[in-house]
Amino acid sequence: MFTSFSTALSALDATSTAIDVVGNNLANMNSTGFKNSDVSFSDLVTQSLGAGLGSTQVGFGTATPLTVRDFSQGAIQTTGGLLNGAISGSGFFVVQNSAGNTEYTRAGNFQTDKNGNLLTATGELVQGWTTVDPTTGQIDTNGPVGNIVVPVGSLKAPVATANLTVDMNLDSSANADDTSTTSTPVTIYDSLGTSHVLTLSFTKTAANTWTYTATLPSSDVVDPTTAQVATGTLAFLPDGTMDFTNTTNPVTFTMPDLSDGAEAGSTVTWDLANADGSGRITQFGEASASSASSQDGAPSAQLVNVGLTDGGGILAQYSDGTQVTVGQVALASIRNPDTLIANGNNNFVLSELTATPNIGTPGTGGRGTIQGGSLEASNVDIAQEFTNLIVYQRGYEANGKVVTTADQLSQDTINLITG
Repeated sequence: MFTSFSTALSALDATSTAIDVVGNNLANMNSTGFKNSDVSFSDLVTQSLGAGLGSTQVGFGTATPLTVRDFSQGAIQTTGGLLNGAISGSGFFVVQNSAGNTEYTRAGNFQTDKNGNLLTATGELVQGWTTVDPTTGQIDTNGPVGNIVVPVGSLKAPVATANLTVDMNLDSSANADDTSTTSTPVTIYDSLGTSHVLTLSFTKTAANTWTYTATLPSSDVVDPTTAQVATGTLAFLPDGTMDFTNTTNPVTFTMPDLSDGAEAGSTVTWDLANADGSGRITQFGEASASSASSQDGAPSAQLVNVGLTDGGGILAQYSDGTQVTVGQVALASIRNPDTLIANGNNNFVLSELTATPNIGTPGTGGRGTIQGGSLEASNVDIAQEFTNLIVYQRGYEANGKVVTTADQLSQDTINLITG
């Protein structure tokens, strides 16, 4: 009978811990990426009574309950935040705290500091890759992860035009004289990002033969006699397609000395053919007109915003409409995440039981994907937590009754001796 005190007290202590766990779950039901804890009870070793070994066993109560973190998927909520990201599936964002220690989190509400470092809402440095592969122009994710630094308030350097194309038709019924002359403008850029209107003019000189000239405005060049940068002949076959046997392709010309002081001598290539080898310029019985043009130059541009895209890429958008991937967020795959230890701020650290994290890009190696402009909500089920709260409350009251009953029986036993 007297062990019932300690048995009931162990239950009171365990139930109190369970209620604390429920309280913590409910307190964090709105915490981004929070994972609720489940309580696991276990009994204490029993004592055997009577002559037969194990014929009568009385337990010593319940041990301190274990808490098991539930890493099931939380609801993904669209927020529209440019730097928000939600993990769909398994995996963790990799972050580094102020002490330089690596931590893991499911909370993707990121921000940047004045230096462009990508941070969690509580100030940890988000890890990933920012090095650009010079061959592919893509972010190199083969090296070790590091701090993600995004451009802040910076200008994108201009890109001088190196290649251009024009798609157009030349009227086959035009007279072979100056009345056939037609032109189309193409805007190109020099090394300083200054735009220049390159005028391409075409004049029919004979059947299936046209001459062309490429000219810059005389005010744009130091020496007006160098304004015409290219001239040549276009030949066509009887079916109206280009005759590359008698037409030089591609057309290359050198930029002259420019009035704005931009780099001179750079080569511009005008490609007259499509990727399949067909000509971009035709000669059919339709009015002469251009249908499209392209060039690979760009002026300098101001950074407009930086955002996290689906897949975890960090995308910088500039005022000229161009978008450049400047970083890639890393994800860590952990085989047994329930062994992680909560470290506050929605972060976890490894325990001695945790498998070695496997860090890589989202969507590979069993890692989940990242949805930009979204956050993962807490996976706390309020209905289940209220149910647990009622159950634990009833358990606490029942074991409290055991204590009062055992106390009454003890008093009755003492009264028998003293009486």
